[in-house]
Amino acid sequence: MDQPRYAYLGPSGTFTEQALRQVVPPDQGQYLPQPDVTSALDAVRRGEADFAVVAIESTGEGGVTATLDSLASGSPLVILHEMLVPVQFDLVAAPGTALAEVQSVAAHPHAWVQCRRWLAQHLPGAVHVPATSNTAPAAALAAGSPVPFEAALVPPAAVGAYGLTALAHEVADSAGLVTRFVLVGHLGDVPAPTGADKTTLVVQLPDDESGALMNMLEQFTVRGINLSRIESRPIGDALGRYSFSIDCEGHVADARIGEALMGLHRTCPYVRFLGSYPRADAVTPEVTASTCDDAFDEASQWLSSLRNGNGS
Repeated sequence: MDQPRYAYLGPSGTFTEQALRQVVPPDQGQYLPQPDVTSALDAVRRGEADFAVVAIESTGEGGVTATLDSLASGSPLVILHEMLVPVQFDLVAAPGTALAEVQSVAAHPHAWVQCRRWLAQHLPGAVHVPATSNTAPAAALAAGSPVPFEAALVPPAAVGAYGLTALAHEVADSAGLVTRFVLVGHLGDVPAPTGADKTTLVVQLPDDESGALMNMLEQFTVRGINLSRIESRPIGDALGRYSFSIDCEGHVADARIGEALMGLHRTCPYVRFLGSYPRADAVTPEVTASTCDDAFDEASQWLSSLRNGNGS
């Protein structure tokens, strides 16, 4: 039987590959490295891959906009699982290069931002050369071809893998950086609720309507739903037009989440469901007695009795 195909941000050694290894070992799936996040997701849409693993949020930079925007448009995909990967960086160069020789540093934009204080202190004049991934510059240095930089910020595992020299270890400005990754696939059966789940949505507000944001947020508030992430993203068709990318605590099978989705569908012009899936940290939400499933069931039965003429 053919193994499932997984698109991810390559080349080999990226943090995305580390996240993918949490899902399936290399001998049980086909790893398909891609040049960027959008290409990984589009590979699934085109049928060239069965799944994609992409970064969606980091403690250092917040939401990964390329992922958020790609999931918000195009043919629908859904999140099936999430993974957490600790993040750290080494400054590397080709053998024989000294730190004093470094004038340009290749780095993925997120890596550069997460190391900027160290770079300002130790390489104050260094120029940033943007890279498509955290290991693309390592692969370029290892190939020995002329490159417009002397050093690169890469995951520690890439140092030995690409035969490079570490000029400095663990240069990230924070020791506790973590990136959240998600496994994305085609529409189909939603993963079963575990009691510790997230639901991800994209919601667009009505145009030129006072209080629209408050009305949208109330769909969650009145049902006791905590939002673990909410970010505005431009829709792209006009200035001032935004949608919201949202993670909320709970599963679409939970009564409170289902009621909130119905409320959003009634009051907002566009709602995209991006999946309900287990939380990587397995933290269960705090649910009050009035917003648990039993409370919604009891209220529904009470309403039915009123409609059937059985009084209050």
